[in-house]
Amino acid sequence: QVQLVESGGGLVQAGGSLRLSCAASERTSSSYVISWFRQAPGKEREFVAGINQSGSRVYYADSVKGRFTISRDNAKNTVNLQMNSLKPEDTAIYYCALNRGAVRIPTLTSTYDSWGQGTQVTVSS
Repeated sequence: QVQLVESGGGLVQAGGSLRLSCAASERTSSSYVISWFRQAPGKEREFVAGINQSGSRVYYADSVKGRFTISRDNAKNTVNLQMNSLKPEDTAIYYCALNRGAVRIPTLTSTYDSWGQGTQVTVSS
């Protein structure tokens, strides 16, 4: 089973930026859709952004559109999430997840097969 490891979280002031990375344990991860989700305290895990196998198609939640950018480097088995203009409401644990069979980019957590352990992002006001 492919293992995913997130990194890059931290504490930042509102308006600042962070770059999250998701490293996959296998080269075959380039065959899968990979997405970022987040979960704030007391809330359900929600879709943030996803990218298809080749990197030619991306999809964002409305709440992050125009501020976050997802990209992937299949040669390095990594998917990155550049987060700009951060807001306190972006505070959450961020997870990357992998879907083996998707053609499009799914947004439901139940459709993803592997998850990382998460990285904390805290945005202060």
